[in-house]
Amino acid sequence: MPATPPKATYRIQVRPGFDLDATAAIVDYLDDLGVSHLYTAPLLTATPGSQHGYDVVDHRAVNPELGGEAARQRLLRALRDKQLGLVVDIVPNHAGIAVPVTNPAWWDVLRRGRDSSYADWFDIDWDRGRLLLPVLADDPAALNDLKLVDGELRYHEHRFPVADGTGDGDARAVHDRQHYELVSWRRGDAELTYRRFFAITTLAGLRVEDPAVFAATHELILRWAADGEVDGIRVDHPDGLRDPAGYLARLREAAPDAWLVVEKILEYGEELPDWPVDGTTGYDALAMVGGLFIDIDAEGDFTVLDTQLNGRQTSWEDLTHSTKMAAATQLLAAELTRLAALAPEVPTEQARAALAELAAAFDVYRGYPPDGARHLAAARSEAGRRRPDLVRALDAVTRRLRDPDDELSQRFPQLTGAVMAKGVEDTAFYRWTRFVALNEVGDSPTRFGVPPAEFHRFATAQQVRWPASMTTLSTHDTKRSEDIRARLAVLSELPGRWAEQVKSWMEYAPLPDPAFAHLLWQTAVGAWPIERERLHAYVEKAAREAAASTSWADPDPVFEQALHDVVDRMYDDPSLHDELTELAAAIAPAGWCNSLGQKLVQLTMPGVPDTYQGTELWDNSLVDPDNRRPVDFDVRREMLARIDAGWRPPVDTDGAAKLLVVSRTLRLRRAHPELFTTYRPVAAHGRVSRHVVAFDRGGAITVATRLPLGLARAGGWCDTALSLPVHDVKDLFTGRVYSGGETPLDNLLADYPVALLAPLTAAEEAAP
Repeated sequence: MPATPPKATYRIQVRPGFDLDATAAIVDYLDDLGVSHLYTAPLLTATPGSQHGYDVVDHRAVNPELGGEAARQRLLRALRDKQLGLVVDIVPNHAGIAVPVTNPAWWDVLRRGRDSSYADWFDIDWDRGRLLLPVLADDPAALNDLKLVDGELRYHEHRFPVADGTGDGDARAVHDRQHYELVSWRRGDAELTYRRFFAITTLAGLRVEDPAVFAATHELILRWAADGEVDGIRVDHPDGLRDPAGYLARLREAAPDAWLVVEKILEYGEELPDWPVDGTTGYDALAMVGGLFIDIDAEGDFTVLDTQLNGRQTSWEDLTHSTKMAAATQLLAAELTRLAALAPEVPTEQARAALAELAAAFDVYRGYPPDGARHLAAARSEAGRRRPDLVRALDAVTRRLRDPDDELSQRFPQLTGAVMAKGVEDTAFYRWTRFVALNEVGDSPTRFGVPPAEFHRFATAQQVRWPASMTTLSTHDTKRSEDIRARLAVLSELPGRWAEQVKSWMEYAPLPDPAFAHLLWQTAVGAWPIERERLHAYVEKAAREAAASTSWADPDPVFEQALHDVVDRMYDDPSLHDELTELAAAIAPAGWCNSLGQKLVQLTMPGVPDTYQGTELWDNSLVDPDNRRPVDFDVRREMLARIDAGWRPPVDTDGAAKLLVVSRTLRLRRAHPELFTTYRPVAAHGRVSRHVVAFDRGGAITVATRLPLGLARAGGWCDTALSLPVHDVKDLFTGRVYSGGETPLDNLLADYPVALLAPLTAAEEAAP
């Protein structure tokens, strides 16, 4: 662990439309908010126009579209003036190749092939012939559009280099002499000769397991760390690397004082490997915190509703097996072919089938010692159950996969992670729509809610093992923002009303895919009111991701028109619009209660809390690019100033109550970290004690309401109370002082559904 990990971070999606100078301009606001560190999207040169930065093309320089090195220096000065630190996102697994001429290393590989000094940078299977580039239209005559211009090959807007001595003749003849071959975009998934990030052909896998590649691609970031200009590093997608443990050991050795977190998605019950890092990027915390505010008792009702809507009971296990098999054999067919070739002792088709079955049966993203052997054994058992005809092939490849020095064993985990991500996160999450608040990165749709006791066990373990791990509720990768999920959690307290309402809507405005229709109506209620064009964009992307009634590769115009027609009816049909608005308004207050509760829990539990840009107010963002929309920081700055001037906003005012909770909590963590060094559950006593979650972090006490509709039906807090310390404590949100002992919750939570209690002096410093 670094000597001083961040107290709290604030995530900014630095991009061409909000560059480093724009970020520097809000540093004073971030300081007022209470964070200790700015946490940015990748800063290195990315594909021109990139809105996210995860497609780095040049590791030697700051992205000029962000303002370049000069702007980075200006940002550093702004941060230092406020004594704030910097955490940067890095992308070791892949590089951007959409515009080859902007990536010097890739351009040189295309030009020189195996003789390029960068040939070892990329994970290319040279033994399969020329490097295939899937950029052509799906037309046998597409190469007729190829031109030779200024010594380069041009295909519409695409530019490609020409190897020395091969430029004579027409464009087709020159093309046939190159180290690469331009092919139809449809051939990418099946025939590519380079490893990709998942199924994205414009992101080529890097071989950072090679020390020379590591050094070249990390030199600038590590120089910043050595010079004290970077305090923390967030590692994107370590599961894609050939040797994540070795990579992280090398990174830790090169940056021994950096706060180091990894985007490792853990399945339920899975432990983070014993890596030299400070923890994860917080998806595990996201799932646990969100689950606290879902009524576990409603699971049966939602299962019945899902069965009625679909006309059959859907098995999550069978669904994910089929979607993962599709990912392995279709989207990732090229990677599967490469692996099968490493097992020549098994007939090719049997090797492909056995490896695909094992990947589909793998219950985590990838296995790591020592638990990897357990996951492999479980996958082998399940694969054999489903495909007894493959027993010999399964046994043969499994023996190979048990040998850590075998290349097949080293490459197979890169496939299982991609299969899990594409098959589950990006497909099954859009098909299995029983209760979509659970369909989130790091969560499981089958785990319907989290009892307080389970959350306390998780938090206690985090305090012991990973006290500096990041916690989060929203990121650039979440399917729905934290506040949408909080509102949807209210539906778990109204299963009967929801079932009646959604059946009525689906009958009134039918869609031929009932599972997706259920997702659509849940999303609309969770995000309402939402701009029409945003909902149109979301449902089209979500339906294509589901790949059930339409898809990215083969869009179905009839289904998509029907989908857009339903969306339009939400806005244009008066009765439908009124019903949707009425239900959204009815559940909004309880949703705000859940939002404040989960935010306070996330900000105060063990770990380093991150706040995603804009989510300090109510935020109804959907999956990217919707969650990368511009944030109005002027509104937030002005609202915070009003709060600091003494305004105590009601819960229903534009999210100001959330800003109150976020700012006061972050300021307390930054000013008094000694109040957040242990973890102890605080028990409530009384008839409705199940409706509160409370814990003491070593002086700072968190109190949050859960299941607010059930609480209201029970008549409120009644006799329920918390046992507080005997000395005086102050609530940072209301300013009230409590003298300790048995404190009634109807007094403690009279104004807000949450409270943060601290010793008087500390509370006064955090809440002027």
